[in-house]
Amino acid sequence: GAMLVASPAFAQQPDRWERFVAAFDEADLVSPPLKHQIVFVGSSTIHRWDVASYFPDLKIINRGIDGTELSDAVKYIDRLVLRYEPRLVVVYAGDNDIGAGKLSEQVSVDFERFVRAVHTRLPETRILYIGIKPSPLRWLQIDRMRLANQVIKTICERDDRVAFLDFDNLMLGWDEKPRKDLYVEDGLHLSPKGYHLWSTVLRPYLVEH
Repeated sequence: GAMLVASPAFAQQPDRWERFVAAFDEADLVSPPLKHQIVFVGSSTIHRWDVASYFPDLKIINRGIDGTELSDAVKYIDRLVLRYEPRLVVVYAGDNDIGAGKLSEQVSVDFERFVRAVHTRLPETRILYIGIKPSPLRWLQIDRMRLANQVIKTICERDDRVAFLDFDNLMLGWDEKPRKDLYVEDGLHLSPKGYHLWSTVLRPYLVEH
């Protein structure tokens, strides 16, 4: 009997990311962002990107959440992306997906779902996907990451509104392994030098659109 009573409670537990998305909801009520700007969405690499410092001349809405996967960006796309009616969406997600054991094909399917959801509501919006980065911490998973990148790049090539930005080779050293100076001590998240590299390469895409 106790089990029968307890089971519905577990089934009704809130999504682990809801409180973070709700915090964005509240912030938007206090200070509504301008529409038709640039939205950054994805995992911790996006969340920790100090876009105001690297792109002070651009209006960017950062909606990254630490630990999220690409499927989470799809699930919350209305509240993290579509409500702002952006002219450009920059996406970095897929890293945690592979780290959690997802197949490369599943990551690419989730990307297609993301693109479809955006263009169903906002057909003129451009989407730029930053390829999954090579990192010291997840180097043993690099083959699955590169396969996901390859499939996603092929998807992007079919639509002029979607672009793929690859940082793989730029982040490797002479030994063809990730440059440690581009990462903080955990070997996963970008260092200031890493963000400087990404921001420099990304800037022309943001300014053009």
